[in-house]
Amino acid sequence: MDLRKLKTLIDLVSDSNVSELEITEAEGKVRIVKSMGVAAPMVMQQVAAPAPVVAAPVAAAPVAAEVPAAPAGHAVKSPMVGTFYRSSSPGAAPFVQIGSVVKEGDTLCIIEAMKILNEIESDKSGTVTQILCENGQATEYGQPLFIVE
Repeated sequence: MDLRKLKTLIDLVSDSNVSELEITEAEGKVRIVKSMGVAAPMVMQQVAAPAPVVAAPVAAAPVAAEVPAAPAGHAVKSPMVGTFYRSSSPGAAPFVQIGSVVKEGDTLCIIEAMKILNEIESDKSGTVTQILCENGQATEYGQPLFIVE
């Protein structure tokens, strides 16, 4: 199914009172479900029961937790959960390198989600100063991918 058609269907479902839509075509089957009040997909994780804690006989001095500094500049974030790819195919050159000058709308990378390759475009003009993901790495919704200054 064409990506533009899929986006149109998602917009139609989100703007209507329809809570679920399922379409079957020759290329495949698409099911869109609108969930109320949830901004991002929920991931269920199984948590193991914590081990019993034994008090230490000597009190330790409190240690300040180090919070990693947020990278300076504009962060281009992942709009979806998927797999990050820097180029269009394994042998091809990456879309951008550190130091590349990009304009708003230029393709920075591809995120594969459910066997669909989604081009991620720059939402700001500038210079790529950092690439925060490795090729083939899993990404989360809202995860910073690039820093553009």
